[in-house]
Amino acid sequence: MEKIKVGIVGYGNLGKGVQYALSQSEDMEAVAVFTRRDPKSVRTVLPVAVDAVENIQIYVGKIDVMILCGGSATDLPVQSVETIRDFNTVDSFDTHAKVPQYFEALDEAGKRSGKLGAMSIGWDPGLFSLARIYFGSVAPDGNTYTFWGKGVSQGHSDAIRRIEGVKDAKQYTVPVESALAKVRGCENPVFTPRQMHTRVCYVVAEDGADLARIEQEIKTMPNYFADYDTEVHFVSQAELNEKHGGMPHGGFVLRSCKSANDNDFLLELSLKLESNPEFTSGVLVAYARAVARMNREGISGAVTAFDIAPKYLSPLPFDEQRKKLL
Repeated sequence: MEKIKVGIVGYGNLGKGVQYALSQSEDMEAVAVFTRRDPKSVRTVLPVAVDAVENIQIYVGKIDVMILCGGSATDLPVQSVETIRDFNTVDSFDTHAKVPQYFEALDEAGKRSGKLGAMSIGWDPGLFSLARIYFGSVAPDGNTYTFWGKGVSQGHSDAIRRIEGVKDAKQYTVPVESALAKVRGCENPVFTPRQMHTRVCYVVAEDGADLARIEQEIKTMPNYFADYDTEVHFVSQAELNEKHGGMPHGGFVLRSCKSANDNDFLLELSLKLESNPEFTSGVLVAYARAVARMNREGISGAVTAFDIAPKYLSPLPFDEQRKKLL
């Protein structure tokens, strides 16, 4: 079978992770990395062509699906609708509050071009979204809770780095342990976002930057920090590199519920990840496989994890899946 040909748009931590993930997928191959930087300055973790993002249209007909590795704050809302004019796409857009508008724009562009775009793919949104819909459907009398961390949020870190005067930053999402214990105790508590998580930010400011303004912009940023207790710590670049150089993350989706016969159920999916971008990349690659297959069947527009049948994710033929995995 001919391999699915993949392009990688953006080559930060996520783009590098996608290349590693593709190396574990025998039915897929990376064709090129596209960057806004000087292509000659980009050193890839595995051999692959590197080209300027401005040259992307040269690859029309040569690439089956583009995996977009930009940030959710400003990159993806523009890149997604531009790229889907010529290519199938997969992205990890993770600004939950803006998902409806993002879906509508991507769906309209994809249906015009005949291409398919899978949006908000990763572990949350993505795999955790599936857990929420599955758990809530099979056990309707109860409450679903999502806890993230402790770990580095790439999207939130990226949002901080875009603030004027910020040179670098890492943001940790930390679950409130007392809240987690109440859920596991089947108490069915009601929480505000502030009662479930704390956000801890380590920020390297540019020389002469207004630290008070930066801290205020972080703590009041809508959709990211405004609804949470947020700590901001200013550190040197050396300290950030030494103490916060990794990209761990994880989390939990829990549903505390009862049967009609008043028996307690606790459903839980948990992840503990040494590398958030490398795991997210594995999810993106699996859904890139699905997008390529589905578009060959004539499906276009926008889809989320809810719309993609599991059979499209696996490299196994459909009959082998039924034989080995059911």
